[in-house]
Amino acid sequence: MLVVTGVDLMCSRSDQNRQEHHTDEFEYDELILRRGQPFHMVLFLSRPYESSDRVILELHIGNNPEVGKGTHVIIPVGKGGSGGWKAQVTKSSGQNLNLRVHTSPNAIIGKFQFTVRTHSEAGEFLLPFDPHNEIYILFNPWCPEDIVYVDREDWRQEYVLNESGRIYYGTEAQIGERTWNYGQFDHGVLDACLYILDRRGMPYGGRGDPVSVSRVISAMVNSLDDNGVLIGNWSGDYSRGTNPSAWVGSVEILLSYLRTGSSVPYGQCWVFAGVTTSVLRCLGLATRTVTNFNSAHDTDTSLTMDIYFDENMKPLEHLNHDSVWNFHVWNDCWMKRPDLPSGFDGWQVVDATPQETSSGIFCCGPCSLQSIKNGLVYMKYDTPFIFAEVNSDKVYWQRQDDGSFKIVYVEEKAIGTLIVTKAIGSNMQEDVTHLYKHPEGSEAERKAVETATAHGSKPNVYATRDSAEDVAIQVEAQDAVMGQDLAVSVLLTNRSSSSRRTVKLHLYLSVTFYTGVTGSVFKENKKEVVLAPGASDRVTMPVAYQEYKPHLVDQGAMLLNVSGHVKESGQVLAKQHTFRLRTPDLSLTLLGAAMVGQECEVQIVFKNPLPITLTNVVFRLEGSGLQRPKILNVGDIGGNETVTLRQTFVPVRPGPRQLIASLDSPQLSQVHGVIQVDVAPASGSRGVFSDAGGSSRSGETIPMASRGGA
Repeated sequence: MLVVTGVDLMCSRSDQNRQEHHTDEFEYDELILRRGQPFHMVLFLSRPYESSDRVILELHIGNNPEVGKGTHVIIPVGKGGSGGWKAQVTKSSGQNLNLRVHTSPNAIIGKFQFTVRTHSEAGEFLLPFDPHNEIYILFNPWCPEDIVYVDREDWRQEYVLNESGRIYYGTEAQIGERTWNYGQFDHGVLDACLYILDRRGMPYGGRGDPVSVSRVISAMVNSLDDNGVLIGNWSGDYSRGTNPSAWVGSVEILLSYLRTGSSVPYGQCWVFAGVTTSVLRCLGLATRTVTNFNSAHDTDTSLTMDIYFDENMKPLEHLNHDSVWNFHVWNDCWMKRPDLPSGFDGWQVVDATPQETSSGIFCCGPCSLQSIKNGLVYMKYDTPFIFAEVNSDKVYWQRQDDGSFKIVYVEEKAIGTLIVTKAIGSNMQEDVTHLYKHPEGSEAERKAVETATAHGSKPNVYATRDSAEDVAIQVEAQDAVMGQDLAVSVLLTNRSSSSRRTVKLHLYLSVTFYTGVTGSVFKENKKEVVLAPGASDRVTMPVAYQEYKPHLVDQGAMLLNVSGHVKESGQVLAKQHTFRLRTPDLSLTLLGAAMVGQECEVQIVFKNPLPITLTNVVFRLEGSGLQRPKILNVGDIGGNETVTLRQTFVPVRPGPRQLIASLDSPQLSQVHGVIQVDVAPASGSRGVFSDAGGSSRSGETIPMASRGGA
């Protein structure tokens, strides 16, 4: 009888299989393959292989494997298998049989059990299943037959293999950026990603389709209606979890979900998007994190942003259900769309932040950028919602004396003013607005808006506009730092060359969450300005730290509502301007060279910009290949005080790596820093990944190295 005494799947990180399949960075000892690409193995036999012997390889996934569903794969060696699976003998020497095995480019992704069956004249043999012989199969952007294929190597390096990235936030005029550790190759993350599909109860037969997989991930990264990965929280009270601003990466979140099965508190849009990038890159989809500045949230499917004001142009918050987020972060992932007509392949939006339900579930996408750009809001999935986020018009309605509302102003360029992502191969930002919309004001862009609004709930919204508009308005806010006084000013220009203009101006200042939800007005200013023909004038409103301090919410953003009325012409002026208070960065310095397996030290310096004490300060530190997520409790930091801490870590993988830190306290958040660490290979082995680096989950209390004064 032909007995298989052992199998070598050649699965170590330095072996040919893992290198050729671009899976050698995964901190795993099992075989990880990308579908549609051949791999090699050796079977050890009880006697030499003869031409009359039949050898059959078998792969199983799920509880009830069926050949018809692709969950039970049978590959007879030397004969053509089904659907692109096949295996050939490349060498037979003595009792060793070398095989080259092709996987199907449409294979299900997931973790398969592998066994071998033999038939010979003496009978049949089945190799017992061994957990060491499990095989992970992923999507393959390197394979032209896979519908996730990407034909540019620099894109694959950035959007599949890069383990850290930049996420942009703030406002269009004051863009903040933070480094995010995607950590898709960290030990345990791949299992967490597959667990997410299991938790959703996704049928295994559908797991080869990236459209279905990306839609399930967008639903499962948030916890609404399915106990998914992250609990969203925009309340400002994060005492029962982690402030969304404090996370520096996805690893801790995904490993916690895998370990406990419970949703992790708390996320906001950039956390949902960062985790989605990690999961989709890990599974083999080219994915990037994208920020849309001035992102509309349309609640009534009118595809317009409607803002209501009273007779004095003071905002009527109880009517303003539509909101404009200062920024909103989501994902683009790359795939063909065989489920749509031709012309919709390429980048697809997937958004895991729960805003509105889609077919009854809190998920969004995948939605082709081509359908968004051209206002084709009848294309699946969720095109109307995403179109409104990037290209709706802002419509200002004023209450009239009889209680009805009239459109007094339409701002066409206020939404989706800038859409950015991290550039390929550098930490610069890349403007991708042109992929989402035609140039603002162009014929193609107006046509897209009209095509979209015609399918909305207020198709005749533009029928009621009138009035001469010769006074222009511009808001200027200086770059303000948290804890300092600031000033905002409004520049009025009379573009009439013959008539003077008298403007009654009203300024209302309130704090705002980045989601566009505003607090009550805490400062206002009324002024009448007379403008000679062609003249300009500036109205300035100073704001002291003591005035805004009691009102501050997360991310320190403020909203200035400017409204005005021109006496001579009846023109109504309206403008909303958001600006944010900058927070300081953490300064990271490496103390010595970094090498795999050797202890290395980093110094972190922070200066408190506020005149008040920061309490319960927590630092977070992590970096793929360098440091598992670590939490450091440092207690209180006095007003304007400078502190220095030192931390050691042991790198486990060579190459250029990012070490990322954040600081969080109830008084100040959104403070982060990053340093590049170039790790030299160890002189000996490449390291083993059981739980490399150790994880400090509970948090440890750190004494300060030094406390300087102001």
